[in-house]
Amino acid sequence: MHATVGDRIRVHGRTVGSGEREGKIIEVRGSEGQPPYLVEFSDGHERLVFPGSDCEVEPPRR
Repeated sequence: MHATVGDRIRVHGRTVGSGEREGKIIEVRGSEGQPPYLVEFSDGHERLVFPGSDCEVEPPRR
């Protein structure tokens, strides 16, 4: 997975009934765009994310 600051990350729910979480990558801590990423989620919380197969990275919305 490769990302840059400003990209959007979407984490799909792993169980039935759990919703998706969406946030903005505010810091890339790995080398050459690799994880982990510091993400500010839409609820305002910041978390360090090591994305798995349940995640998608997208360029910023215009």
